[in-house]
Amino acid sequence: MTATVEQTFQRPVGELLRGWRERRRLSQLDLANRVEVSTRHVSFVETGRSKPSREMVLRLAEHLDVPLRDRNQLLLAGGFAPIYSEASLHSPAMLAIRQSLRRLLKAHEPYPALVVDRWWNIVEANAGIDLFTEGVAPELLAAPVNALRLTLHPDGLARRITNLPEVRASALTTLQRQVASTADPDLQDLYDELRAYPVGPGEPNGSGEHGSAEVVVPMKLRHGDRELSLLTTIATFGTPLDVTVSELMIEQFFPADEQTAAFLQER
Repeated sequence: MTATVEQTFQRPVGELLRGWRERRRLSQLDLANRVEVSTRHVSFVETGRSKPSREMVLRLAEHLDVPLRDRNQLLLAGGFAPIYSEASLHSPAMLAIRQSLRRLLKAHEPYPALVVDRWWNIVEANAGIDLFTEGVAPELLAAPVNALRLTLHPDGLARRITNLPEVRASALTTLQRQVASTADPDLQDLYDELRAYPVGPGEPNGSGEHGSAEVVVPMKLRHGDRELSLLTTIATFGTPLDVTVSELMIEQFFPADEQTAAFLQER
């Protein structure tokens, strides 16, 4: 990853901005209208004929929805200092964030909830997470535990998921969109790894049929002689100014039926 970042810094800021514009499938005219500058100016910035100011780099990055981590890279490529901090979640500066996350996770019990970083590594979890870690291969629980790998690996939760093709397809679609949005090579590697996992006999493409009453894909999990059904939601922090905070995702699981709710409450 270090080599990739160094290579990114060696590229001109205009070239990087053009890459983000093309990734967002915008024309120079589209971007110019959003930023309220001329198409000629956008063209000059992208070709290096015009050196953008710090404010212009940030305006373009905002309208291109560039992640904070990559906005810092754009600033460095343009000859400016980064403006977004990147504090460790365990640093004193992040105490309030850490406490808020733990209160949120605790309040969600007995239902599972976890916090993951940009690469889906689990950074916090509540007691309900043991529903997912029971019986999985020990190597999948070695830090950092990757939530998607834990779910889809053949020696992980996948062997207990009774609708694995649907869950797998949903997870891969989400990750593919994230790869397209961030152009992160580590996420691409994770996607390629997960996509190579076997699904099972008769389901080579991860396709499957949903029940007629389903409006979202639940995760159906075999637990002893029961089948639990869970829905998931993902939340993020609003208006973050720190790279670490901007990349945190809070995933909460909810019972999709009364039987699952009753079992988890009793448990």
